[in-house]
Amino acid sequence: MSDLISTRPAGLPTPRAYGGVNWIGVWTLYKREVRRFLKVGAQTVAAPVVTTLLYMMVFVVAMSTSRPPLHGTPFAEFVAPGLVMMAILNNAFANASSSLIQAKIMGTATDFLTPPLSPLELTIGFSLGAATRGILVGLVTAICVLPFARLGLANLGLILWFGITASLLMGLVGVLAGLWSEKFDQLAAVQNFLVMPLTFLSGTFYLVERLPEPFATISHWNPMFYLIDGFRAGFIGQAEGSLAIGISVSGVLTVALAVVCWLVFRSGWRLKS
Repeated sequence: MSDLISTRPAGLPTPRAYGGVNWIGVWTLYKREVRRFLKVGAQTVAAPVVTTLLYMMVFVVAMSTSRPPLHGTPFAEFVAPGLVMMAILNNAFANASSSLIQAKIMGTATDFLTPPLSPLELTIGFSLGAATRGILVGLVTAICVLPFARLGLANLGLILWFGITASLLMGLVGVLAGLWSEKFDQLAAVQNFLVMPLTFLSGTFYLVERLPEPFATISHWNPMFYLIDGFRAGFIGQAEGSLAIGISVSGVLTVALAVVCWLVFRSGWRLKS
């Protein structure tokens, strides 16, 4: 690189040498991802909140008299944290996956492939942008469900750990889905046949322990169960599964998915070819 710079004609700008992580590039990519979903906030923030409120109306308000408390917790207070977590998961996934599939189809992937961004920096930028949308929608959703359910604060650490980890984890899943998909139909298949079933069958609206076997045991192999269960425990102070397992599973999965995303970005699979 030094030989190349020394032979450049006088007056021309020299390429910038980045030591370590190009934090300016990561910050720029992150701002791009955040501004992209904020420009259509009615669709990316308001609409998911309305959907969650509809769930609250159907499952809580309309059915509150026929639903007994679960482990001593009123049904509304049991369901509300799960719905907030569902909003976090779905929106973190949607942000990264839609950004990449749109860039591939519209031919704008050069916007982040041309700048001096390494595979690691691309992974950081897209995952953090997705996590920001997930957390923002989760915060707005939590505020909006307060008229329907009282959200306590039993363990702030659990709320922060599972909220942040879940948003990063699903953001990374969204990155992989966006890189794999070559058209919107394939991305919709991932959303409808993988993400939605895993979130709905994770104990959001019921106690997993009340399921007949083998479904109760199978549910404990669903990583979404531990995310929702741990997040809910931060509000109500009770968990169905092991919090230690939930913290370990969520942390290991997030790191593993980050490594996979880095490898895929490095290979350029379905992005540069």
